Amino acid sequence: MPAAIGGVLLSLLAGVAQAQQPSAIAAAEPPAAAIPNFWNPRARGERVEAPQTGRAVRFMTDDEFPPLHFAGPDGTPTGFAVELARAVCERLAITCTVQARRFDTLLDALADKQGDVVAAAVPLTAGLRARFLATRPYFRWPARFIARKDRGLPAPSATALAGRSVGIVEGSAHEAYLKAYFPKTTRKTFTDLSAAESALKRGEVEYLFADGLSLALWLNGQEAESCCAFSGGDYLENRYFGEGIGFVTRTDDAALARALDDALQRVWDDGKYAELYLRFFPVSPF
Repeated sequence: MPAAIGGVLLSLLAGVAQAQQPSAIAAAEPPAAAIPNFWNPRARGERVEAPQTGRAVRFMTDDEFPPLHFAGPDGTPTGFAVELARAVCERLAITCTVQARRFDTLLDALADKQGDVVAAAVPLTAGLRARFLATRPYFRWPARFIARKDRGLPAPSATALAGRSVGIVEGSAHEAYLKAYFPKTTRKTFTDLSAAESALKRGEVEYLFADGLSLALWLNGQEAESCCAFSGGDYLENRYFGEGIGFVTRTDDAALARALDDALQRVWDDGKYAELYLRFFPVSPF
């Protein structure tokens, strides 16, 4: 799974599980979280029906990567990607199953026809597209700045950050992006994100630039002690931060891939995507 967020603490599961309760969704009006929109309304076409397979469509996921996919209190797979898959199946009026497997075995299991769709945080890359089909992204990894709340710092821009200290993980895509587009910052590198977050909390740097999902989880956790908040908007340049994730199928399942894409659009249109997003992302990375 992506290294930038591989260190998510399992203690976050309790907070995510609590956020799944209906009362949490009802209390989210107006939404406190920014909900991303990855769909182009001009791309809508006629409804695509799911192929009649004569059997359940088998989704495969991993159960150790909250909030995208993890084991619920009863051991059943859940998470944003998993519940989105279930919503898509409902829109297509097809029977689906969800099986948890070890993350590094998912694509090989798909190729071996041990399942039909991967619903997990497998990055969409040229290498993946050479072997499989994938829907349009339903989630992406935004880069974000965070800063201490008590400093009154300006929103990030190349001008505003000139001469200011910014923490980054050494060797990361975020470091490369900062060098290219914020060249006048005073960069302070750290070996890992946890060390960078601690330095920001202590006031040793003014900003931290890193993966938005990891930062959102940290900001929403106890360790941050409400010290900090997002500053400015998201950064989504593919060349640095990737294309995101989508549902992955085999190349011989093109009809299923098209149906999944159409169903994702409908899940967005009818508001189910927003409902699920607010359930699993109490602090939005966007």
